[in-house]
Amino acid sequence: MPIFIRPVTEEDEAALSKICLETSEAGKSGRDVHNYPLLPGEIYALPYVHIPDCVWGFVLVEKPTEISPPSDESVVGYTLGALDSRAFEAATAQTWWPPLKAKYAEGSLVAPQPTETDQKYIKSIMNFPPASEAQIAFSPAHLHVDILESHQRKGWGKRLIGRAIRHLKEKGLKAVWLGMDPRNRAAALFYERLGFHTFEGAPEAVVGITVEEWENKWENVI
Repeated sequence: MPIFIRPVTEEDEAALSKICLETSEAGKSGRDVHNYPLLPGEIYALPYVHIPDCVWGFVLVEKPTEISPPSDESVVGYTLGALDSRAFEAATAQTWWPPLKAKYAEGSLVAPQPTETDQKYIKSIMNFPPASEAQIAFSPAHLHVDILESHQRKGWGKRLIGRAIRHLKEKGLKAVWLGMDPRNRAAALFYERLGFHTFEGAPEAVVGITVEEWENKWENVI
């Protein structure tokens, strides 16, 4: 079935959550290590369709034709991000994290008990780490990319990132960075092939690329 890239909408929320879960364990499914399977998406995907103004996103969809209705399509991947990471941090601190902190507060989850992996995600909700000054100095913008395993290694990750880079350029940004699971060696090699690299002061498993670097390497990728 043909595949297209379109802007994300709030109606994609369930699909985003599913994809985030299915890629949360170093690119593999995290379904078997969570008793609370919404956690990965609640942290790394859903804020990007609910925080106004400073976020953006595109989804990879399978459907018969580009004009087919949403009921005929299947979301198989996404790239999501923020134009201004500090504004995103401030907005999530005000409106996104508080209800999740209440939802997952100690003692509020009686049955089932959170798994060890659940607890790591809950810890992130309680005190989500901000981007470092080095990350912001490289670029105020960041992104996430996740694609279902069935659609990986087919060039769609590069196409999604290319679409994101074009969008960021249109917004006047000159670079972007991302953080990845340090256990995911395949992802590290993928980003390295695309031209992402470490930069001065970057934390572990954080890499970035400038718009100019991307265009010099992949000028024909939209």
